[in-house]
Amino acid sequence: MRYPLLLASLALALTLSLSGQAEAQRTPAPENAVVYIVWPPDGAVINGGRFWLRMGLRNMGVAPKGVKMANVGHHHVLIDTDLPEMDQQIPNDRNHVHFGAGETEARLELPPGKHTLQLLLGDDNHIPHQPPVYSSKITVTVR
Repeated sequence: MRYPLLLASLALALTLSLSGQAEAQRTPAPENAVVYIVWPPDGAVINGGRFWLRMGLRNMGVAPKGVKMANVGHHHVLIDTDLPEMDQQIPNDRNHVHFGAGETEARLELPPGKHTLQLLLGDDNHIPHQPPVYSSKITVTVR
């Protein structure tokens, strides 16, 4: 009856090994990297709901998804949500919008009401860098 114990031990070792690999595979980012929302400003009131989101980045470069180079990534905007798990791919849904073509500005449309926006830089595989590079969260109101 040693085999179930052996299998459990192997499963635990494999799980620990894979979790360590996921962390080790995160793409490094410079400590001084900064991502920020250029427009709209925090507290902006937007009439009609359609607006241009303009994204800024310092001490790193922007490249499309799939481009693996040191000190580059691409933007993701988080709408009305908190930061996701930092060791997994950034979700792709209505609250996590990917700009995988390397865009630094994009047209967004939001329904009337108060909304939060936050940027998170992702690597070639949409995984946040280490350390993660994210902006302050701002609030906008759509009328």
